[in-house]
Amino acid sequence: MDFILDYHLQGLVIGICTFLIIGLFHPVVIKAEYYWGTRCWWIFLLLGLGGIAASLWLENVMLSSLAGVFAFSSFWTIKELFDQEKRVQKGWFPKNPRRTYKF
Repeated sequence: MDFILDYHLQGLVIGICTFLIIGLFHPVVIKAEYYWGTRCWWIFLLLGLGGIAASLWLENVMLSSLAGVFAFSSFWTIKELFDQEKRVQKGWFPKNPRRTYKF
């Protein structure tokens, strides 16, 4: 951590980690909708609330920022779950044959 602070790399590290966090949530949305549909939205709500709590609790600016990015990525995932359901309806993504859909 001292290396990052000494060379003023905090912004770069936060940017890279933000990119990776957002990139991680993309396949999570697809898989979550495929296996559970929109019923799992509350899990992302809890993850988001936990991320906000962590962001407020952490004293390190970089870790606090990353917890905030994780929190709001989790909240955005809730919206994306419902949008993903619409994309499945349109045929852009495959339906899970073992689940019943309420289109």
